[in-house]
Amino acid sequence: MRPLKPNIFFVGAIDWDRRMFDELIPLPDGTSYNSYLIKGSQKVALIDTLDPSRVDTLMGNLVSLGVDHIDYIISHHAEQDHSGSIGELLILYPKAKVVTNPKCRDMLIDLLHLEADQFQTVEDGQTLSLGDKTLKFVYTPWVHWPETMCSYLEEDRILFSCDFFGSHLATSSLFVDDEPGTLQGAKRYYAEIMMPFRNQIQKNLDKLSADSIDMIAPSHGPVYPRPALIMDAYRDWVSDRVKNEVMVAYVSMHDSTRRMVEHLVTELMDKGVGVKQFNLASVDIGKLAISTVDAATIVIGSPTVLVGPHPAAAYAALLINALRPKTRFVSVVGSFGWAGKMVDQFKGLMANLKAEFVEPVVAKGHPRDEDYHNLDALATRIYDLHKQAGLT
Repeated sequence: MRPLKPNIFFVGAIDWDRRMFDELIPLPDGTSYNSYLIKGSQKVALIDTLDPSRVDTLMGNLVSLGVDHIDYIISHHAEQDHSGSIGELLILYPKAKVVTNPKCRDMLIDLLHLEADQFQTVEDGQTLSLGDKTLKFVYTPWVHWPETMCSYLEEDRILFSCDFFGSHLATSSLFVDDEPGTLQGAKRYYAEIMMPFRNQIQKNLDKLSADSIDMIAPSHGPVYPRPALIMDAYRDWVSDRVKNEVMVAYVSMHDSTRRMVEHLVTELMDKGVGVKQFNLASVDIGKLAISTVDAATIVIGSPTVLVGPHPAAAYAALLINALRPKTRFVSVVGSFGWAGKMVDQFKGLMANLKAEFVEPVVAKGHPRDEDYHNLDALATRIYDLHKQAGLT
């Protein structure tokens, strides 16, 4: 129930203990579900609702603020961590209208079984008057679903961005007070959720630049009183710029692949190439995802299991393929016992990447001198490619 500005309140919930999102994304720092109440001189609007598990917190916050009516429930995104409490809100405030775009309305009807007459749809750029405050709706599709949009409160210059610019951070601070820590959380969120839609996000960033924004209030994590912090970071993340870095993700069964990876990493570091190395047997997938945002090259290391890659390495390849980072080069190192199609399968698993595949190094059994020489050549090739790209 904390104020952002006069008559604008945070009424969301902090989830300190949640450690997994969608049974897929690790949450080492918990998360928050942000909902905001705007009291205009004539109308009252609620910006998004909460995950169903926290509906009691939302209800309690509204009651504590003495909210006896809500005219509009603004739904930016149909995913249930933002929309899941709408049904119960409509029971408490039956005269409220759910304001959203037509695509989101249809999804909410499917997901929540709401009735069509409970909605009021808006078009891109349309405004809604609350009396002395005006909301302008900005379609921002594929951030990160096809129906997503934002709201801009014109008089207070606040952008309610929903998942755009969010971070899975449970913090007692309403506003960002640890900029490096918040940016790290936001980069993790971008890498895990937003990165596959990098091209669409570039267009949406350009679209948002038309408005003068003094504050960004996302649906997860703290509010940005200095919007340039996160907007400039996003512009960098979604750009085509990469860094002189190699992300190496590997798993090893009998040390052959581990020895090859360690040799390659040492050679790369000796050439001045930055390396981030991850053991897939115990990796935090979020940290691995973050490392792909800027890496010019990705190398996956794996032994051969039943003629293909180790399942942990295959999962990493599938994940990287789904996240579609802007990496320029990809390669594979590993080992096999008697036969295998590991390299071909890796190529298939990462077919979405618009990256050059650099000649792999695969040893038969324990690596020999020739294999180490080939790893030296691979390190040299990666260094040369980075140099030709102007990264060194």
